[in-house]
Amino acid sequence: MSATQRSLIIILTLFARFGMGQDIYPIWEGQEKPFYKANDLKEYEAEAYGTKVLYNITEPTLTVFPANGKNSSKAVIILPGGGYHLEAIYHEGYEVATFLAEHGITGAVLKYRLPNPVSSDQPHLVPITDTRQALILLREKADQYGIDKSKIGVMGFSAGSHLATTASLWKSDNKDENPNFSALIYGVTDEKEGNIQWIEESLYYRKLTSEELEQNKLLTLVSNDTPPAFLVHAYDDNTCHVSESTLYAEKLFEHGVMVEMHLFPKGGHGFGMGKKEDGTDQWPLLFVNWLMKNF
Repeated sequence: MSATQRSLIIILTLFARFGMGQDIYPIWEGQEKPFYKANDLKEYEAEAYGTKVLYNITEPTLTVFPANGKNSSKAVIILPGGGYHLEAIYHEGYEVATFLAEHGITGAVLKYRLPNPVSSDQPHLVPITDTRQALILLREKADQYGIDKSKIGVMGFSAGSHLATTASLWKSDNKDENPNFSALIYGVTDEKEGNIQWIEESLYYRKLTSEELEQNKLLTLVSNDTPPAFLVHAYDDNTCHVSESTLYAEKLFEHGVMVEMHLFPKGGHGFGMGKKEDGTDQWPLLFVNWLMKNF
């Protein structure tokens, strides 16, 4: 059985839980996967941090949850978190896409390749390259899903939020590879020492060059052309400090870029769709309202 077949079997098993129709697209179908190395890694599902997650992802797919009922013509590519070591594909992926589809927004979960020197000769370029290809793919299929190509954004959680921020700030010359807006949920934006160490160990698997250090100072890359953003964070997040969001919001405001931010007193890190007991469950509908009002 090929890696692609194993990957699709896992996805189909996951969908039994949701009972909805989804369309699954291997994002590099018919093309060579950039920065790929032949390997024996096998994708698998396991329990971690109180939820089911995926490891060893080498076959990226985009799973589209078409908008139900009245289609708003808007779409969101969802990037689950997991520190670039795993992907919390359920509570930071499929559950979010299901909610968006129920509110007239096409949700598309990107199961991006995890950076790994075993499966890539440039591991740090794998997630961003997959994200850009997913944006191209969804725009190619825009008519099929009733999507406006100028209303496609990215939503990321934790490491996925770092990836969504990178996709927003590392402008591609191909406009189809750039998102129109972003939703950044308890993510990383600051270039403080701990974050640099994290991306060296988990994304680059080596020390950054001086040029790469500058490129990863994300806050300095914010400009008038940065896409509008919706941010969510909890003050008691001990993994990604709340300042990761407040500093990014400040930079957007300084450059006249539309930004909306919601901060919760409690919620910790990794709350996904949120919890009723601490109020974090309010953010998904707040996001829908923001998106419908402004795009």
